[in-house]
Amino acid sequence: MSDMRFNIYKTAPELVQGLISVEQAISESALDKKLNHLIKLRASQINGCAYCVEMHTREGREDGETNARLDQVIVWRDTKLYSDAERAALAWTEALTDNDSRADLDRLYGDLQSHYDAGEIAAISMTIAAINAWNRLGVAAHGSLAA
Repeated sequence: MSDMRFNIYKTAPELVQGLISVEQAISESALDKKLNHLIKLRASQINGCAYCVEMHTREGREDGETNARLDQVIVWRDTKLYSDAERAALAWTEALTDNDSRADLDRLYGDLQSHYDAGEIAAISMTIAAINAWNRLGVAAHGSLAA
């Protein structure tokens, strides 16, 4: 017996294709690959998607991210491993991922604007939206989205 509740790739491939198209557009944007992985890893940690945590940790390493930065993204506020720009993106990630957040979105957006242009902010925000969708599908499917 499979530990999956359902396989979205088999039951609704046309719906999955939409998210895959979003991911492709993000990968073609100016968003730094390492930042992309940090965002996806942090959101996946918050959402409790073990499959995505493993995948984005592995992919981050493959794209040259260090073990220390991947291991410590969960405590990014308490380490000096991240730039101010990365911190702004991680704060934005947490605010948009945590539905119970009381974050000051105007202040966080202002922090983003200090480091990123409008296109980069759009790519960061879309990355957060996409990983949250993947995470929720992964959790709903019982922790795995493997095709």
